[in-house]
Amino acid sequence: MILNKFSLKGKVAIVTGASRGIGQGIAIGLAEAGADIVGVATRDMVETKNQVEKCGVKFLEIKADLSSLEPIGEIIGKALDEFGKIDILVNNAGIIRRQPTLEFSVENWDDVMNVNLRSAFFLAQAAAKQFIKQGTGGKIINIASMLSFQGGILVSSYTASKSALAGITKIMCNEWAQYKINVNAIAPGYIATDNTAPLKADEVRNKAILERIPAGRWGTPADMQGAAVFLASDAGEYMHGHILAVDGGWLAR
Repeated sequence: MILNKFSLKGKVAIVTGASRGIGQGIAIGLAEAGADIVGVATRDMVETKNQVEKCGVKFLEIKADLSSLEPIGEIIGKALDEFGKIDILVNNAGIIRRQPTLEFSVENWDDVMNVNLRSAFFLAQAAAKQFIKQGTGGKIINIASMLSFQGGILVSSYTASKSALAGITKIMCNEWAQYKINVNAIAPGYIATDNTAPLKADEVRNKAILERIPAGRWGTPADMQGAAVFLASDAGEYMHGHILAVDGGWLAR
């Protein structure tokens, strides 16, 4: 039956940025579908752990700062020590810095690119090597953005990182599909999270955003769960190199 193909029972998923927002929502969604979760974040993940374990699966917490590449080996190693394998990677960890392009600092550029792109690329590389070693294939889901398609305002390094993340999703697909590794991305629309709180609090920007969203509302982290489960499951077996917009119709407007 088709619904069985959406089951993640027996799978192990690494989700970065799992303490809150989209990462937390996706971790819970994958857990509800049956996957054990390796949550990676810089802060405590008590709430995520509790919600995941309510689903009857296991949760492994790994505190790691993905502003450097140093934790990547530890993340893979601890996941393997606990579960013996990895099946899914969700590259969600991300930060944003706001500054006019004429004033944009090297620090704000490097901080964002290191987390959003550099670490995402090399963590995906490490996961892919493990998938190949296991010989069972795997799923990689990169969390892109509307700014993988558009320019945005005041967020130069974020736009650059998310545009590049869409690009590396495609090259990873081209090189890794032969190993039964599916690499895709989810591009969330305007989702109510800490990153977007300044926009939501700005009455003018908030009104303009809502007027363009056909669905008439901001998205929530739970809105990302269906797409994530689909791309992580056998139901998405023939999905390769796609950037899936989950945006309430924003790009259609």
